[in-house]
Amino acid sequence: MLNFDVPGQFSGNDSSIKGKVNVTGKSDQEIVKVEYKLEETYSTGRGDDKSSKNYTLGKMEQAGFSIKAGEVKTLEFELPFKLLKSSNNELAEKGGVMGGLGKLGKLASAEKSTYKLWCTVDVKGASLDPNDFVEMRKV
Repeated sequence: MLNFDVPGQFSGNDSSIKGKVNVTGKSDQEIVKVEYKLEETYSTGRGDDKSSKNYTLGKMEQAGFSIKAGEVKTLEFELPFKLLKSSNNELAEKGGVMGGLGKLGKLASAEKSTYKLWCTVDVKGASLDPNDFVEMRKV
């Protein structure tokens, strides 16, 4: 069982996300590795013209360990990431007339990004590894 302890938001100026994850053993288990991933789902369009793509903005692994039944291990992590920017986002950040054009372009194409922080625990011998995610908001 996994339980995240991370802030629900991050700044567009950040280069990493710090947090903790609590892993609770269901039985005596050997953890091969723990993987973290920040994923962006970028969508454009409306109605039938809507499309979306997933991008991995950051990914890292931690070494495995042994855990006993009922034991709780708290793992600290710092996941480095790099944001991707659409051409409309880049224009919007410039400000002035160009910034206005970028904001108008984002509105016209209905651009939207959502972010999820994933954690997957690779358990030795398990056919389905436990995972969890928390939705993050960019501020």
